[in-house]
Amino acid sequence: QVQLVASGGGLVQPGGSLRLSCAASGTNLSIYAMGWYRQAPGKQREMVAHITRGGSTNYADSVKGRFTISRDNTQNTVYLQMNSLKPEDTAVYYCNKISNLPWGWGQGTQVTVSS
Repeated sequence: QVQLVASGGGLVQPGGSLRLSCAASGTNLSIYAMGWYRQAPGKQREMVAHITRGGSTNYADSVKGRFTISRDNTQNTVYLQMNSLKPEDTAVYYCNKISNLPWGWGQGTQVTVSS
């Protein structure tokens, strides 16, 4: 059974930075394209970044230039470096494979941007 554990969230002031991690067990992440998603209260889950098996990346316009997705296949982990955070980045962040049949979403990690 695949388990995804997202961590690294917290409370940060506008303009601050956080680095999220997503560690997987029960699968080898290196064979999948992976994405970071977020869901704010009252809104639908949206993808903010994805990374292919080969390491190519793509970002939602709202985070382009501020967020960086990366992966360490030796650690079976995907990361999201978030800089210049804004209050509108406040959400629960999740990772998952890029697929019409994603794995279970897990609890995610809460990111709150507030002064």
